[in-house]
Amino acid sequence: MSVHTALFRRLFLINGLVFTVGTLVLALSPATVSSPVVLTELPVLLVGLAVILAANALLVRTSLAPLGSLATLMQRVDLLHHDDRLTDGGNGDLAHLISTFNEMLDRLEAERNAASAHALAAQEGERQRIARELHDEIGQSLTVVLLGLKRVVDRAPDDLREELRGVAEGVRSSLDEVRGVARRLRPGVLSDLGLHSALTALSSEFSQASGLPVTRRVEVPHGLDGDVELVLYRIAQEGLTNVARHAAATRAELTLGQEQAGLTLRIRDNGRGGVTRDGAGIRGMRERALLVGARLTVESPPGEGTEVVLVVPA
Repeated sequence: MSVHTALFRRLFLINGLVFTVGTLVLALSPATVSSPVVLTELPVLLVGLAVILAANALLVRTSLAPLGSLATLMQRVDLLHHDDRLTDGGNGDLAHLISTFNEMLDRLEAERNAASAHALAAQEGERQRIARELHDEIGQSLTVVLLGLKRVVDRAPDDLREELRGVAEGVRSSLDEVRGVARRLRPGVLSDLGLHSALTALSSEFSQASGLPVTRRVEVPHGLDGDVELVLYRIAQEGLTNVARHAAATRAELTLGQEQAGLTLRIRDNGRGGVTRDGAGIRGMRERALLVGARLTVESPPGEGTEVVLVVPA
């Protein structure tokens, strides 16, 4: 049976019930109506009509109330927020409509997660390729240029030696920048030394680049899945980047450890706060969190800083 047919049947039964009860009341009550209607009988008729209409409106409104909640959910639904489900089961045929809508959201969310996983995997692969080319090709080329400049400096006349040393220093600085970009694109320390060392190096590099001190407390459980480690690292990286770009903070805090809800990552700052909408960075973090079944929340009271919390269930 279609939803349209079921809804029609429900309204028909409600109205039929109301009018049947009204008819029985008029038939069994001592009230009578003359023909033509006497003026003194009009109040009785109006009161009876008002009672029937009020009862009908109450029953119809109660029966269709879940549709209002469903329409509200349709307007605000976001597949990145798994809590966007209608918990009011309704009654009768509307319960089937609501459960069907929730199942549709589950299917859309699963499809989005699969597409996001594919896109992020491709993104990680592209990052590794670019990082490898930066390190192996551009890095090696700059190294050759630096060694050549060093030999030229040793044989150059005194009046050119200082200038050539300045050029060599510029090349060395560019080489360091290229290596830094390659490390950010492909955290080799994550695969070589593990998540603890990777987060330690990330915090140190962030402090050196931004000038903000980072308080760090990291406890990594044994046997953590590689995908979870990568998600934790990327979200910590994006969280600290957001602190440097938007928070206007003077310090930051990075913690990772096992809590009652699960493995919890927190990035907190003492900046301006007041984040009310998800930007591209936060939405990217939410997409990564969904890949490992984690939950990401952002608390940002105005003037009290921002805290990003990622909970990976046990």
